[in-house]
Amino acid sequence: METQTLIYIFVAASFALYIGIAIWTRAGSTKEFYVAGGGVNPVVNGMATAADWMSAASFLSMAGLIAFMGYDASVYLMGWTGGFVMLALLLAPYLRKFGQFTVPDFIGTRYYSKTARVVAVVCLIFISFTYIAGQMRGVGIVFSQFLQVDITMGVIIGMGIVFIYAVMGGMKGITYTQVAQYCVLICAYMVPAFFISFMLTDNPLPQMGLGSELNDGSGVSVLQKLDNVLVELGFNQYTAGSKSMIDMFCITMALMVGTAGLPHVIVRFFTVPKASDARKSAGWALFFIALLYTTAPAVGAFGMYNLLNKVDDVAYSEVEPFFTSWENAGLYAFQDKNGDGVMQYRPGAAFEGKPEFTGETGPSGERLVANTPNADSENEVYVDRDTLVLANPEIANLPGWVVALMAAGGLAAALSTAAGLLLVISSSVSHDLLKSTFAPNISGKGELFAARIAATCAILVAGYLGIYPPGWVAQVVAFAFGLAASSLFPAIFMGIFFKGMNKEGAISGMISGLVFTFGYILYFKFVAPDLNSAENWLFGISPEGIGVIGMLINFGIAIAVASMTKSTPAHIRKLVDSIRVPRGAGDAHAH
Repeated sequence: METQTLIYIFVAASFALYIGIAIWTRAGSTKEFYVAGGGVNPVVNGMATAADWMSAASFLSMAGLIAFMGYDASVYLMGWTGGFVMLALLLAPYLRKFGQFTVPDFIGTRYYSKTARVVAVVCLIFISFTYIAGQMRGVGIVFSQFLQVDITMGVIIGMGIVFIYAVMGGMKGITYTQVAQYCVLICAYMVPAFFISFMLTDNPLPQMGLGSELNDGSGVSVLQKLDNVLVELGFNQYTAGSKSMIDMFCITMALMVGTAGLPHVIVRFFTVPKASDARKSAGWALFFIALLYTTAPAVGAFGMYNLLNKVDDVAYSEVEPFFTSWENAGLYAFQDKNGDGVMQYRPGAAFEGKPEFTGETGPSGERLVANTPNADSENEVYVDRDTLVLANPEIANLPGWVVALMAAGGLAAALSTAAGLLLVISSSVSHDLLKSTFAPNISGKGELFAARIAATCAILVAGYLGIYPPGWVAQVVAFAFGLAASSLFPAIFMGIFFKGMNKEGAISGMISGLVFTFGYILYFKFVAPDLNSAENWLFGISPEGIGVIGMLINFGIAIAVASMTKSTPAHIRKLVDSIRVPRGAGDAHAH
């Protein structure tokens, strides 16, 4: 059976499964829509949390960043996994014991203020839309390549699928759909890794294969070979870092703290029966996440090794079909700068911006681009970083069913997180803005209808951001973590551990942290991208890591304002004590 036919079968079967589960578990009440009825088993919830967590950034982009950045990309591994541990230990059990539906619910009640709730909703929507742009971009990339449609149409198809199971099923539908999606995405990620590790090193475990000797008789390991080849081509060593220590630290910390403030992950801990189950869920989720995260460095290294062998110093007329296939999708390009028909992969961009194809072909048969050549670089090859994981099976000439499985897995990763984010946005609008703030007398049926309308609007905005994305998937997601670190995390953390934090302090802290971080990212990424370099950054900290400074500003301003304003009411101090006291942790207290 042809690979393309297998792809259609695998993708169609996975979609049918997701939609079938959504219909079977359709939410009938607001509690089922928001927190799946609060009765999800911790193991099931751990698997669903892992799927929610392992977005297009983890599945598609992280190994791609590791492949192209080497050691520097380790910040993503350290930050995201460390942040999940922080979330499990510091926040999840306490938030579950508090017994509310959403993060703004916690902030609004803990800080006894509708204004605080609204500010939290604004922060949450900023974070979620920044994050969801990366997911929809991932959906578009997968569809454009594997279903032979352009990225715009791919995003639109993805929007339709998410609409069906997120809007109909709510959290109840999403939870069980995400369990199925986790199974699909982890198989899709691990199977090619096993194949390629065995092909290159005779060791089927990719985690071990990464440090094993290549079976080509050279006597060197994968990492040593990559170091040698990249240095010969003019790149930095794969295992050497180029970022400053402070920037590495700040990006890692922003990702860690941002993880602990991510609303779509936190809300998963409200779906289990009791607080102790929240901690168990986090433990299981960490196990399920670790399967992919410990494999990602190997996937990135194997992918880069194979790509260099198949692309550099190869005549375009003899290049393998994977390159022209991705070229047709608009995600790879070759610009023959010296006219010899041979592809040269070197440091720097081949041309300015992303490829804009003219529709004409060059003398070697390559698709010509209208972009201005980059005179400062000898590089002739453009490779979209977000494609490496998806392309890995094709580059390594694996069987067609593995390529088809990868297509289904990439879609599962992007769609699972997109659905979780859309639910968070819709519940914030319907529950926090309407029910709890502006329309307290709305009926349960009316609230559910408003949630579905909000989710529909959110899907349309997410689709637009997917079609016109503001950067690589993982970079866009890194900005979301920075925004979460600088706005929501301090308010949640102080809400649990600092009884003296009052509403004035929390509100001023959230606003100042969000405005500073968002302004910094906006300036260097969109207003003055030419100045986006270490010598112009504040303290040498990149936009990806600036969330740490935003967090410190949030803490500092919140504490200063709280010390100069009216103290926290006695009933709120008792509420904080009731969240933190271990006794009676088996029951969730709704306040």
